[in-house]
Amino acid sequence: MHTAPQAPSALPAVAAPPPQIVRRGVEDYQVSFDAMRAYTDSRTADSPDQLWIVEHPPVFTLGLGADIAHVLNPHAIPVVQTDRGGEVTYHGPGQVVVYLLMDLRRNHPGARLFAREFVQKIEQAVIDTLAAYNLAGERKQGAPGIYVSAGPWQGAKIAALGLKIRASGCTYHGVSLNVAMDLTPFSWINPCGYEGLATVDMRTLNVDAPLSDVQTLLADQLLAHFALPPSA
Repeated sequence: MHTAPQAPSALPAVAAPPPQIVRRGVEDYQVSFDAMRAYTDSRTADSPDQLWIVEHPPVFTLGLGADIAHVLNPHAIPVVQTDRGGEVTYHGPGQVVVYLLMDLRRNHPGARLFAREFVQKIEQAVIDTLAAYNLAGERKQGAPGIYVSAGPWQGAKIAALGLKIRASGCTYHGVSLNVAMDLTPFSWINPCGYEGLATVDMRTLNVDAPLSDVQTLLADQLLAHFALPPSA
């Protein structure tokens, strides 16, 4: 999993309502990044969890463990250092990005969430979103993200995951799903630190879906999975 984790502090569990959906439209990455940190800095026990849906202009982002050598040639696309886990990735038009501003100390149905369960729920939400379009996605051991599991594009990466989990148990950053992109910039990096890793989008897999529809479906799937006990 691409996380920069710290164990949630041992505070009493507080019942949490479903996260709010916040649609931020097309937004520069740095604006989103600064806003995520500011929201997390100012959180109290009463602050709502939120899912931010956003689309970014072209940008490469580096995780805390990233090696700048994996940016082979940025071609004038900005490169931004972040505080999430993981390596380098690309965000751009035609990609669904959902940022998860969650408090894992809260009592979600059944039990408190921890990092591994949290990541599993996000991954399953992506897999179920793809399944709704008759696309098969899967996890790969030791290679975070979601990959195509069947057909000529088997093994290609279609979704990336990177999180920050503070000692307080509050999270930000999130997940990206490639819908209908210019995939060329992925060839200018070693995606997630893997040389030659193929990346793909839903359009290449013959799914012509409006970005707004996939944004809504992925957010709904995330909400559904957060409403289940961690063992589900």
